[in-house]
Amino acid sequence: LSALQKSIRGSDPDAAIHYLVRFLKADSDFMTIARRLLVIASEDIGMAYPEAISTVTSMVTAAKMTGLPEAEIILSHAVIYLACLPKSNASYMAMHKAKEDLEKYSDLEVPFHLRNASYEGAKDRGYGEGYKYPHSFGGYTKQDYLPEKLIELNRKYYEPTDNGMEIKFKEFLKMIKETYDKDN
Repeated sequence: LSALQKSIRGSDPDAAIHYLVRFLKADSDFMTIARRLLVIASEDIGMAYPEAISTVTSMVTAAKMTGLPEAEIILSHAVIYLACLPKSNASYMAMHKAKEDLEKYSDLEVPFHLRNASYEGAKDRGYGEGYKYPHSFGGYTKQDYLPEKLIELNRKYYEPTDNGMEIKFKEFLKMIKETYDKDN
């Protein structure tokens, strides 16, 4: 499984299919491979091609429905598909950075303007006060979303790569930041 994942991560469909066949020939449970392919779609492909997780989920479902030996065809399809996609682990790394901060700063409070103000007494506590509804401002507006301590530390978790769709996400986030900087 490790060699399979590393081959997909390295964009080598030939090696990836080799390790898939070796795994299947050993009469291993194909659902173990199916689960690993789902992980690869998120961990290694990630935001470079976000549709990968949905596509691989469909393939895994199809493999389960057909069973062996036909499931091998579907699994080979999934392995080659993943090996040929652009790669990014930026969302995976963002999650780990956020987890580290949560361990260090477990007492961080959610900013009052982001708290749910829809129940009785919440507004009396200041919940929701000052919240700017982004859709009222063309889809985005400058406001703080992180807890104050993380803003002070200038935390940035998600750092998009220049691979696949992530280029578009990177450009969009840059445009928003430039818009905010102009307004302030």
